[in-house]
Amino acid sequence: MSAAPSLPAATPAYDEAWFAARAQAGVQRLRAYDPGHDLVALRRKFGAAQLVELGSNENPYGPSPRARAAALAQLDQLHRYPDPLGADLKRALAAKHGVSGAQILLGNGSHELLMQLAQVFAAPGSEVAFSRYGFAVFALATQAAGADMRIVEALPREAAMPAGHDLDAIADAIGPRTRLVYLANPNNPTGTWFDRAALQAFLARVPAETLVVMDEAYAEMVDRGEAADFASAVELLGAHPNLIVTRTFSKAYGLAGLRVGYLLAAPGLVAVMERLRESFNVNGPALAACEAALADEAYLDSACARNAEQRTALSAALRERGLRVFPSQTNFVLVEFGADTARIESELIARGVVLRPMGGYGLGDCLRITVGDADENRRLLAALDAVRA
Repeated sequence: MSAAPSLPAATPAYDEAWFAARAQAGVQRLRAYDPGHDLVALRRKFGAAQLVELGSNENPYGPSPRARAAALAQLDQLHRYPDPLGADLKRALAAKHGVSGAQILLGNGSHELLMQLAQVFAAPGSEVAFSRYGFAVFALATQAAGADMRIVEALPREAAMPAGHDLDAIADAIGPRTRLVYLANPNNPTGTWFDRAALQAFLARVPAETLVVMDEAYAEMVDRGEAADFASAVELLGAHPNLIVTRTFSKAYGLAGLRVGYLLAAPGLVAVMERLRESFNVNGPALAACEAALADEAYLDSACARNAEQRTALSAALRERGLRVFPSQTNFVLVEFGADTARIESELIARGVVLRPMGGYGLGDCLRITVGDADENRRLLAALDAVRA
């Protein structure tokens, strides 16, 4: 077998820097999304049954049995392309949310949709505004589009809703170049939320030509007893044509492995977004599973109720240990560990307990902890006691 021909001596080194220099300007500034730890390697090291995975905000109870059965029933159709329109799932979503099918766009997770919104509506020379400590994809989407980031300071940690969105400050930051505003309610990674009155007051201040993207990835998990004043932006779509709501099946519905999200907005906006949507971007088993999951409201309610119960118990246990726990209406809590954060996180990993470090968000003294089931939370607390002893 002959050796591969060698490159001429004058050939440049085709490394990452060489290719980056030839990328468009927005990509040159970009850093890849950080998914956290290498969970596949950790599962091999500890064994899937022994590893306590509390870093990715997954639903520990899994999906509805109906969703699982629907996905499995599609496996004999893997040689066929899925419905490119996702019509059946759109009909189910339209019925759930009281919108038309023309107001729905499906995505390969809401991540894809958040990126595409900036790709379509932002550009070099324009601005995109979002809060500090907002979802990491907001910054990635802005930079990829070549737009300027307008990062607005969050509420101070001493506030009643610490590190949450300061909606008044965000409204003040909107200028003539602001094409998009990204918000999350509840917010990842802080878990904080804002109420109906604050949302309505904010939207009233936003110019009609500025689009507001409301990421509601965790909306199903809000405990309406604890947060009776919470309101989904879906209720306000009719009054605000510049409003966009994104949701996902990855969190409350327990279908993170199938990667499905959706967007609700004015039909005209969806029509423009369809021009960029990748063909067949949601696979057949995923379409079937999500439609079945929507139909099993009892299972969703049960999973969310168990999450709320464990969130309350876990938060109380952490506070009893002298830790500051941010208020949350999600399936995770943000916890302040102070100067020992990096050591604690590292020693927990060594014990097979995975949490999410927050240095990339500018919250290096905090860890984000997914709310697990009762056994996972017990194992987390035992490991935490050991490393803090």
